[in-house]
Amino acid sequence: MSTTPSPVVDTTAESPEPRNGVDRFFEITRRRSTVGAEVRGGVVTFVTMAYIVILNPIILSGGIDVDGNSLGFTQVAAVTALTAGVMTVLFGLVTRLPFAFAAGLGINSFLAVSVVGQVTWAEAMGLVVINGLLIVLLAATGLRRMIFDAVPVQLKLAITVGIGLFIAFIGFVDAGFVTTTGASSPPIGLGVDGSVATVPTLIFVFTLLLTGVLVARKVKGGILIGLVSGTVLAVVVEAIWNIGPKFTDDGVNPGGWGLSVPELPASLVSIPDLSLIGQVSFGSFERIGVLAALMLVFTLVFTNFFDAMGTMTGLSKEAGVADAKGDFPRLKSALIVEGVGAVAGGYASASSNTVFIESGAGIGEGARTGLANVVTGGLFLVAMFFTPLVSIVPTEVAAAALVIVGALMMAQIRYIDFSEFSVLLPVFLAVTVMPLTYSIANGIGAGFISWVIVRALSGKAKEISPLLWIVAAGFVLYFARGPLEVLLAG
Repeated sequence: MSTTPSPVVDTTAESPEPRNGVDRFFEITRRRSTVGAEVRGGVVTFVTMAYIVILNPIILSGGIDVDGNSLGFTQVAAVTALTAGVMTVLFGLVTRLPFAFAAGLGINSFLAVSVVGQVTWAEAMGLVVINGLLIVLLAATGLRRMIFDAVPVQLKLAITVGIGLFIAFIGFVDAGFVTTTGASSPPIGLGVDGSVATVPTLIFVFTLLLTGVLVARKVKGGILIGLVSGTVLAVVVEAIWNIGPKFTDDGVNPGGWGLSVPELPASLVSIPDLSLIGQVSFGSFERIGVLAALMLVFTLVFTNFFDAMGTMTGLSKEAGVADAKGDFPRLKSALIVEGVGAVAGGYASASSNTVFIESGAGIGEGARTGLANVVTGGLFLVAMFFTPLVSIVPTEVAAAALVIVGALMMAQIRYIDFSEFSVLLPVFLAVTVMPLTYSIANGIGAGFISWVIVRALSGKAKEISPLLWIVAAGFVLYFARGPLEVLLAG
């Protein structure tokens, strides 16, 4: 493990012969990795992503659809783990890359907040399935790859850096280290009233510093050791002081754990309820009209398409499997499988499944191949039966790993030439808009639009791909979708 970005793996160079069939299939030796590193990386990725089994049900079950119905928490937890496990393993086997899958947070929030107020949950999931089919079609025809290739390398690197800051920001917020102030200025601040005043946040700081020292000293398994140590400490602290959750039936407990309380559950095993699978309807076009339904699909496709593209770009750079242009092995297959994740997530009522930026934690631990995905996916499938056990790892501990990974990805900025302001401004916007708006797609859109406008008006129009112009125009529509929806509704 290194504190600097991994070098690009030269697969054409002479390398040791694979040791066995598994090594040959996953190209473990060829990518200068080991089975141990892949297993550790897969476990670390699962630990940093395990919160999704709890968080996705919280988000989706909180949405009341147009008929007044909601999704069951335990049912959503089961299909969340199932879909994440199946798609993560599938992606690892098809692409041999260590990018894990789970329900995308941007899309599940969009469904729960904006979509189900207009349609039923079954109809909302039908829109997700359509979104996935369109993405598969774009990938299979090569159009998605063409768009990917049209993106300048400077923007691809900027996406990597932006995702790094986004990951770190998510970590800081999840840990309670950064909080909203409730004021217009400043909108966010440090901890509680400008102080690190809660025990969970202190445990985050401890885990962050411990993991940072282990990574700096190049200790194998440093991130995993940090996560396990932080979790053990959290369990002990909770057992002694009984801190409890932040959100309770009696109100908000400011010093509580953010998402899951680190305590041993009364029962470790539960039988998964998979009754939500197949609860899909395509009646939204009749219920709200074709144009309104298409606008929702448009929003889903843009969010899914560019979030995944940006995430895979950043992760492939961090894993050292991307070339100088930002392309990585089996790119077309990766893009197709990512679309299948949206279809599978919609069909299972788990929301669109996509590549998770938390995979960077496993990559930081040494994962370089799809074998890590098999480990992560397998753990998700096991988690279906051990949902109570998954909740032991508190968000504050997992957040420390995200900050470490964000720092590692930030180092990619050194490869960008900032001598031209027409490059500097789009890169700056792409990097900063991601964390500040809590959206990878928003950052990519800001970068694309500013790139084509500033570069074109700076005498560089001939260097811009026509596809990039089209995508930038699409992002203009994406950013204006709110007023457009109102206009169409009228």
